[in-house]
Parts: sequence; structure tokens; C-alpha cells
Amino acid sequence: MKHKITITLLCLLMSGVCSLTAQKLEFTGMDASPLDMAHYPRTSAYNNYMAEDQKKAPQVKVLYSRPKKKEREIFGGLVPYGKLWRLGANEGTEVSFFQPVEIGGTFVNAGTYTMNATIHPDHWMIHLSTERGVAGTANLDPEKVIASAKAKVKNVSASNESFTIGFQEASASKAYMVFEWDRTRAYLPINFNPAFLDGDNASPMDIAQFPSRSRFRNFIDNEEELKANEPKVKVIYSRPQMKGRKIFGELLKYGEPWRLGANETTLITFYEDVMIGGTEVKRGTYGIMANVNEKEWEFVIHKNTVSWGVANHDPETNVASIKVPTAAHSESLEALSMTFDKKSDTELHLVVAWDKTMARLPITMK
Repeated sequence: MKHKITITLLCLLMSGVCSLTAQKLEFTGMDASPLDMAHYPRTSAYNNYMAEDQKKAPQVKVLYSRPKKKEREIFGGLVPYGKLWRLGANEGTEVSFFQPVEIGGTFVNAGTYTMNATIHPDHWMIHLSTERGVAGTANLDPEKVIASAKAKVKNVSASNESFTIGFQEASASKAYMVFEWDRTRAYLPINFNPAFLDGDNASPMDIAQFPSRSRFRNFIDNEEELKANEPKVKVIYSRPQMKGRKIFGELLKYGEPWRLGANETTLITFYEDVMIGGTEVKRGTYGIMANVNEKEWEFVIHKNTVSWGVANHDPETNVASIKVPTAAHSESLEALSMTFDKKSDTELHLVVAWDKTMARLPITMK
């Protein structure tokens, strides 16, 4: 009986396979508005055919469909003025930037975007959107448009039957994406050398300086006071905030080095020779970090000043270090804070505090 069931199931399975195999496959015909690609530089599309010294890195690629005129009135007719157009047919046109660019004064990161346009007789407004996988322009989310730019329009003498996208080089750092259909040609400028402008930093930089008034010596007109406020030490550091996180032991894991801030390496400048942990440190600017533990920090002064934090730190650049005990601060500090505490005419402490933990770096003035 068992063998009979097995044979029956096998026959059913085989029958299903045969049925699937026998199904008629349907293939689409040629699209009336076929897909095409435009590349900039043009030869980057076939770098594999180029000699090494002739290869050019790709900067832009456009994937679009190419409708035909077919004796229709295009702009102001098939494509109405003042309406959003997909810049082609079928699926939404996609543009890929292989590097950051500037479009209409807006910084655009490398990536792939949907591109469409609002058409006017004398100009087009080209829009880039992060909304992907769309067909045409129906029900698009305007909140996802990241850049819009005006493309100048001019009339050409010969009518182009198929909608076409190409490029025209303007300079080493600028090119035009060119759109043409019928007798209309539009030019979208692309800047390949955009300005890099940062937004507000979540961990803004700050300065701690001793004496505190040495930052404002240009406001002091008394010679004695000027001398008393000659700069001795300055620290430039970024100030991360707690934001509900547990700092020591979690965000800053015990036994691991910390940049004493965020972002760029924290910098300390000595305006005269000093002693740190029994080691002479010559006047100049250094990086400063700490190996953090629950009851003890080890402050490290090093020469690796042009760096982003402590990643791949070279211990050969260390010039001085000192281990100090931690202490509890009376209140929780939301932002990392640094200040100086003068202990005597020759001893100064850099005090670093965050949350309820505090540590002091002793500095002996020579």
C-alpha cells in the first residue's frame, strides 16, 4: 500500500512538471518607446574597450524611455505646459550620479534619483526625487524632491523624431545634461565641483583656554593685565550630549581609548614647555585622548593631530601619558565639558567631565 501511494504522488508531481513545461510562454514585443541610456563621459560606457590611459571614470548615467513624435504636437500638446512630465515614457526616468554634484545651487549626494520636469515654453524645471520605482508622474510625493533647477530652452532647426537625452561638456568641472525632442532643446547645468557645506553639528566644537581672559586680550588695554592673561593652554574639542544614553561603560566602553569628544581629534595647545606625568612636553599643538576605565583614566598626549578620533592610532606618536583617578561630579552634565582649575602658580588641572564622571589632567608649568 505504501509503495502504491508513493508511486501515485510521483505521478502527480511529474504530471505537474509536465503541465508547467507545456504552458505557453509569452514574450513582449518591441516597445514603442524603448529604453535607452545616456552616459557622461560618453566613453565611460565602454571603458572595458579602452586602454588604461584612455579610461574615464563615470560621472552620470541616465536610464530613460524614448517616445516618438509620430506627427503629434509635443510641447504644449502631448506634453502640456505647466504640467509634470516624466522626461520620457513608461517608467520614471532615473539618473545616477557617481559623485556629489551641485544641481540648481543644491548639493546632491552620489546616488540614483527619479528625474522629471515641469515644462514651460521658455524653460523647464528639472526635479530630482528620492522616490524610486515609479511609473510616470502620477501620485508622486513632493516631499521627496531633493533638488530643482531651471533648464534653459532653445529652438533647433531640425525636428528630432525621438526624445533624446545626452551631455555637453562645458569645462573640466561643469557639463550640461541636454534634452531634445521635436524642435525643442533644454540644458540642465551640472556642477561636478560642488561646495561642501556642513549643516549644524550634533556635537558642536568649543574652546577651553587658560587663563580664561586670554581669549579676549584684544579687549585689554592695561599692560599688567595683558601680562597676567598671556595664554598658557588651550583645548579645542567637540561636545557630544548624553541624549538619554548611558555614557561610561556603554557608549564609552571601559578599556577602550576615547578621543575626549567627538568628530575630529581633540587638540591641546601648550604655549610654553610643560610637564605631563613626569615627561617634558615642548610647546606646540598635540592631540589628546584617554583610555577610560571606571575608576581610572589614562590621559595620552600625541602628535597625530590631523585625524578623526582614535581610529588606527599609532602609539609611536605618543609623547606623554599619565593615569589619574576619576571622581564623581555633583550633578549630571548633559554635554561633555572641559575647564581649567589653577592649583598653584606652577600647577594647572584640565578638568574633563560628562554625566557624573570627572577626571583631572595635571599640567606642571615650567
